[in-house]
Amino acid sequence: MATVAVYDITNNQVGDIELNDSIFGVEMNAGLLHQAVVMQLAAQRLGTHATKTRGFVRGGGRKPWKQKGTGRARAGSTRSPLWVGGGTVFGPHPRKYAFSMPRKQRRLALKCALSDKVKSGDLIVLESLNFDAPKTKQVVKMLGDFGVDSKALFITADEAENVEKSARNIPGAKAIQALGLNVYDILHHDKLFITKDAITRIEEVFATTKTYLPSAMS
Repeated sequence: MATVAVYDITNNQVGDIELNDSIFGVEMNAGLLHQAVVMQLAAQRLGTHATKTRGFVRGGGRKPWKQKGTGRARAGSTRSPLWVGGGTVFGPHPRKYAFSMPRKQRRLALKCALSDKVKSGDLIVLESLNFDAPKTKQVVKMLGDFGVDSKALFITADEAENVEKSARNIPGAKAIQALGLNVYDILHHDKLFITKDAITRIEEVFATTKTYLPSAMS
């Protein structure tokens, strides 16, 4: 098991913690990570786009001119897609973009993302993280103490309203609960600040003695 340092919010080391290799020491699978991110972003698409076919465009009920004798091309409606103001052919219509992945693949993708952060040294374990009141300057000071000037994700075991409110006014900063952890947020942020309790919560849910690796993506 990998051993990483545990810090307080002022960047002073207060101990060490061993990380479960079945979660934080998984071999990278870039294809699986890509699929997980695409799935998550696709689920966020509204899919409310809509165009009108000739059947939905107002007007065009009368034949514009007689079939023969005018010398012009045959036309049955002024709302044909060939006409200005006519319907749209093969335009987008309301739909759902969401799709699903097998549960084992979703979990493995999350483990790959966490393992990559550990390997790159971008996962910082905190003894605890909580504030008495929402104060953005407390998070700013904390990031300054750790020398972090990039996007940061704060992960707590349970809902920490003061932490969430303190971080949301900082561009690139976000706070979530351990059970709300997802691949996109992990990859989107450069640094991960995670509490010891959150690690315990993650290991309780995701720890397993077997690692599933789809042959098609290995």
